Amino acid sequence: MSRTNERVFRMFGVTEGSPEWNDWHWQYRNRIMDAAQLSGVLNLSEKEKTDISACLEDFRMAVTPYYASLIDPNDPCDPIRAQAVPLINEKRTFPWEMADPLGEERFSPVRNIVHRYPDRVLFLVTRCCAMYCRHCTRRRLVGEEDISISNEEIDEAVEYIRRTPEIRDVLVSGGDPLTLSDAGLDLILSKLREIEHVEIIRIGTRIPVTMPMRVTPALLSMLKKHQPIWINTHFNHPKELTNASVEACASIVDAGIPLGNQSVLLRGVNDDAETIKALMLGLTKARVRPYYLYQCDMSKGLQHFRTDVRTGIRIIGELRGNISGFAIPIFAIDTPGGGGKVPMNPEYIVSIDDEKVVMRNYLGHIYEYPQPNGNGHSNLIHK
Repeated sequence: MSRTNERVFRMFGVTEGSPEWNDWHWQYRNRIMDAAQLSGVLNLSEKEKTDISACLEDFRMAVTPYYASLIDPNDPCDPIRAQAVPLINEKRTFPWEMADPLGEERFSPVRNIVHRYPDRVLFLVTRCCAMYCRHCTRRRLVGEEDISISNEEIDEAVEYIRRTPEIRDVLVSGGDPLTLSDAGLDLILSKLREIEHVEIIRIGTRIPVTMPMRVTPALLSMLKKHQPIWINTHFNHPKELTNASVEACASIVDAGIPLGNQSVLLRGVNDDAETIKALMLGLTKARVRPYYLYQCDMSKGLQHFRTDVRTGIRIIGELRGNISGFAIPIFAIDTPGGGGKVPMNPEYIVSIDDEKVVMRNYLGHIYEYPQPNGNGHSNLIHK
């Protein structure tokens, strides 16, 4: 999908194919971080500028020129804009919202490690992202300061993993680990690879979406040294599947690194079946495996993004049978307080007992499946 906002190129005095535009360091240095800059690329009213400035008292904004170029400057409901530009709704908090909705601090045995599941840990290596998404569940940390953890903190976290032999899977996240230099990330991955019981290293990143020029041959060459590596990224809308992002994804897969996607269901962005269908089909065409579709977490200031849970269940039901099964993500709630991910599925089982299972398919037709010790036979009952 082609980009539309030519004002971005004019404001920065670059062209889409210029060396500066394709340099991820330039993109990162030139992130849009206040209402005055933003008004150079979007049509903002005085009230909108005032509201944005008010929001930035609580949560910072950072938008790469690349991602800003995806926004329709004349559409206040643009789905890309909704993910990047603050709304005054972020200032409205509710009693059920939490600073740490997933209970990560409760499950943190040492700094920067979250150990919720028996065989895997989350390793938070930086507070930096190329873009500070407005729906970020970790906004209590991410974007507060543009810092990465110290060498002392890295060693403390690695030592915890080393002395905990049941850990076989480490998810490196943040912030976004791919905002680190190649050398900085290589150091962390090398330390993890020295631990014999660490079998899998995963990286959680939104870089292919927000700053795809970061996916360089040098980065991929470094990552290949530490196989097996898996990467999960975070596309939320088909409009994000640009030529540049698809090429970045292709280069990751061509390097032998499996690539998955975790989306968040966001009101006004992707909360309808046609948008999710187009996104999942676009991802699979780009060789990105749909993994999770998350219900939006209950972080402070995100009430306006949250949908009724039945919306996600309905969307998954409408996808089933209409696109390939491997293209359908798991719709899940990451339970408040740290209970982990719980799948939310459409109801396909009508009844089940020792004799048979009665089930409903994607068209609503009812079928029977006899249990191994039952006496029934499988048949279509009715529509």
